Amino acid sequence: MRTDFGPDQPGANTKLNPGQAPRWMRRLVSEVSAAHSHPDVRGVDACMTNREGPDRSAAVLILFSGADHFAANPPGNAAVLLTHRSPSMRSHSGQIAFPGGRVDSTDLNPVDAALREAWEETGLDRSTVTPVAEMEPVHIRASGYPVHPVLGHWHTPGDVGVASPAEADDVFPAYVSDLLDPRNRLMVGWAGWKGPAFTINDYLVWGFTAGLLSAMLHQAGWERPWDRGTTLDLQDTLAKSRNNEPRYSDPGNRVRFLR
Repeated sequence: MRTDFGPDQPGANTKLNPGQAPRWMRRLVSEVSAAHSHPDVRGVDACMTNREGPDRSAAVLILFSGADHFAANPPGNAAVLLTHRSPSMRSHSGQIAFPGGRVDSTDLNPVDAALREAWEETGLDRSTVTPVAEMEPVHIRASGYPVHPVLGHWHTPGDVGVASPAEADDVFPAYVSDLLDPRNRLMVGWAGWKGPAFTINDYLVWGFTAGLLSAMLHQAGWERPWDRGTTLDLQDTLAKSRNNEPRYSDPGNRVRFLR
């Protein structure tokens, strides 16, 4: 487990440069604002559970890698960077997430916050990233926290890993080809809520992260037909995953989703 990454550069590389996005990301960049109103994003707040502390803003980095090429579809090695939140975290423990966290008073803007948080969690060198777009904040109903999704292109991928074990215990690329594979896509439900999910590396990606991913794959024009008609029980599906989410592994918290 590597924790010896270089220092961050606070305040650097915080301006959006949509014109520098690779050609296969350009439709996504132009449509990213529309992704905010996609049903998979609008419905995501109902499953959030963090009610701790005062209202505060957060930022997440949706970081795609993959070389530029002439086609509008992503290259075979295109991927998005994800983390597995430590099961010991107080909020969203055990969930798959984008790098991100609270916007501090010293951050210049949400882009600065997203890059800083990504460095803190994964050791990401912000100079290797081109920030290309920012979605409107997604307001999380259960917590009241607005989350600013920042879209970036990792033009020069470098070393990343677990830089803060207390926050994340796994950092990995989710290949876009796997996210698009209908065999890795499913609907999950719990206590009256349902939403899209993905199975990647034996993890279950659901909730806020899955909602944003699903909306972006659709807006980019990459989505392939998949089964939205069958809803699986979230808790049963999590029990078969390696997420180790304490909230759903405790029998006392188990509430059956009624199909």
